[in-house]
Amino acid sequence: MISRAKAPATLKAYRNDWHDFESWCRSHNLPSLPSTPEIVCLYASDLASTRAVGTITRRLTSITKAHEAAGFKDSPASSRHFVLGETMKGIRRVLGTEQHGKAPLLTADIRRIVGSSPDSVLGCRDVALLLTCFAGAFRRSEVSRLRVSDLSFDDQFGVVVHVHRSKTDQEGAGRKVGIPFSQHPETCAVRALRAWLSTAKITDGPVFRRVDRRDFVSCRGLHSDSIGKILKRAAARAGMDVAPISGHSTRVGCVTQAAMNGVPEHIIMKQTGHKTVATLRKYIRCGEIFRENAAAGLGI
Repeated sequence: MISRAKAPATLKAYRNDWHDFESWCRSHNLPSLPSTPEIVCLYASDLASTRAVGTITRRLTSITKAHEAAGFKDSPASSRHFVLGETMKGIRRVLGTEQHGKAPLLTADIRRIVGSSPDSVLGCRDVALLLTCFAGAFRRSEVSRLRVSDLSFDDQFGVVVHVHRSKTDQEGAGRKVGIPFSQHPETCAVRALRAWLSTAKITDGPVFRRVDRRDFVSCRGLHSDSIGKILKRAAARAGMDVAPISGHSTRVGCVTQAAMNGVPEHIIMKQTGHKTVATLRKYIRCGEIFRENAAAGLGI
């Protein structure tokens, strides 16, 4: 039950980080479990040449978790150790602490991708997935787990999506996300969802599924890792640079576009499920900068 206290993606990251540290220690003939603060310092310094501060910090957390799981209470990766604390201060001074997330897909990008989608079952799926991710500000894991029974359509308002579990809701309390009808039918998530379910003849089970080259629709739902690849392929059809795009770009884009359009933060948080304003603001790439800007009132 302890393993269920963390999201699967978090546990996967811990495992991958630990394997990386183990491999590094083996290649340098150094002990990994238990390790020492001096060894962790060398590892962190080595990472600093190719990794961001956030990645290094997460690696240290993973090393701590591995030591705790093995019964070593005094983690060598704790900043309480003077030598490691000073090393990390130096790394932060050199690299900075700004988080560089994936690029947001804004409304103009969404329209461009939708306009370039093929008139096929695959294209219908891609449009519904793109618009649902964007309008609902869903995480990949949330949208990949959606089932038809989680959707409540209303002819007047739109659709209510019941999210049973998410990254910040590991106990499964759940939340309901409303997606209203859009002003423009071609970019309306509600209409796109209905069109996809009708075209694919889906009446129960997973909402979003794999579609092969012959437009055959699988009975199994999409894996969360495949959503980023689908969005990249859809963006590539629109002639866009796909390097900065990921499965997170629609969620970041929803937050950023809403902020740019003047939507209050507490309203955005209702859609995204964020617990704190501080976390929400990490998602806003440029909306917060331009929403209330002194230069806008200069008259130039």
